[in-house]
Amino acid sequence: MLSAVRVAPEPPDDRERYRVVLPTDVSQVGELVDVVVDCCFGRTEASSRARFRLCTVVAEAVANAMLYGNENDPSRRVTVEIELHDDRVVISVSDEGEGFDPQALPDPTAPDAIELTTGRGLYMIHSLADHVAFNDRGNTIWITLSRC
Repeated sequence: MLSAVRVAPEPPDDRERYRVVLPTDVSQVGELVDVVVDCCFGRTEASSRARFRLCTVVAEAVANAMLYGNENDPSRRVTVEIELHDDRVVISVSDEGEGFDPQALPDPTAPDAIELTTGRGLYMIHSLADHVAFNDRGNTIWITLSRC
């Protein structure tokens, strides 16, 4: 059973932070999404739109980290970190892979890329999130979403 560990706040910041580390096992993605939703909205009522956006981007980012970043290697881990702000949540998903250049992915809506099977999850994340960023290595994604 997965659970989030509350991370001690760092002064002068008192935001709630959580961390979940899980093995590369796509069968755990649904349970992980439930844990993240509980951390983000456990004590508050979330709109169906906010809940949908959160569930979708977390599932896509974690599945991508497992399948592409960690190459479905069960010995590698995925780390999900959650940072709660009053008006937004920032989720980071990191894998142990080599990383990639997100700018190198073709636009999946371009006519010559319609038949490709890569890049669609990341396209969805960009479409649903308020902000998306990657580290230089390309093995960590930060996703910012409104909490309302």
